[in-house]
Amino acid sequence: MEDHISNKAKAPEYQLSPAMDSSTLERRRSSNTDNNLTREKKKLKRSEVLAKKKVVDELIKAARAENNHLASFPSFNHFHGNGLSVCLKSGRGNKLPSPVKNYIQSLLKLNMEGPYGSEWLEEEKVKRKEMVAPEARYILVHEVANSNTNETITVLTADETPTSWVEDSGPMVGFVQYRFILEEELPVLYVYELQLEPSVQGKGLGKFLMQLIELMAQKNRMDAVILTVQKANLLAMDFYISKLRYVVSSTSPSKMGIEKSYEILCKTFSHEAKTILEDS
Repeated sequence: MEDHISNKAKAPEYQLSPAMDSSTLERRRSSNTDNNLTREKKKLKRSEVLAKKKVVDELIKAARAENNHLASFPSFNHFHGNGLSVCLKSGRGNKLPSPVKNYIQSLLKLNMEGPYGSEWLEEEKVKRKEMVAPEARYILVHEVANSNTNETITVLTADETPTSWVEDSGPMVGFVQYRFILEEELPVLYVYELQLEPSVQGKGLGKFLMQLIELMAQKNRMDAVILTVQKANLLAMDFYISKLRYVVSSTSPSKMGIEKSYEILCKTFSHEAKTILEDS
């Protein structure tokens, strides 16, 4: 009778030999087990990272898709106090009317040319591009006109070129530009600009706007609010750090031993963000 040969592949067997005693075999088996566990852990970790990235991407996508972030906070649509009365409107970078863009450029130059110093000419070009980006979102601050809704406001730039804009609700007196972005693998609301005319500064409006920004960030499940401040802008540094309790981020150049003209500040809303942006 002929032997039947199975067509099933046999599992490899370890043959004991003078070169491989039982202890060597045990070490090899243990090593193979460890390697398998390591591969499984790496596969699981990669899966977790991809799943987390998908969640974060969806959060940012949803936040950017929202047309009017002010709608969720009706009590913040107006500010009244210290002789000032303003209303707020939403805007998008790629949908700003020309008069609004001109106003923003003028106010930026008025407020920021001094703190930036010799860097302003190049920085102004950067800010003009940032201003009209599709992902740029705005809070436009309008003064509430008392008697004449067609009242205008004139902003004088450093070279005394006037720029006026008339709006039914009253003239603009400032704006906030912000974006929902990924920073250190975290979803954050990044404040690109908070600019107010000198006549409305020091009246609580800036704090009011930043409170609104923080509420918007938390509603959209962002892990932090981040912003950049010129070191030469001492009033702004004091405003954010002393009054609003922002801290210098671990991502700021000064924290990495790099000398730059600015600091990156943050306020975190989660343990993970605090660990990455504050404690690193």
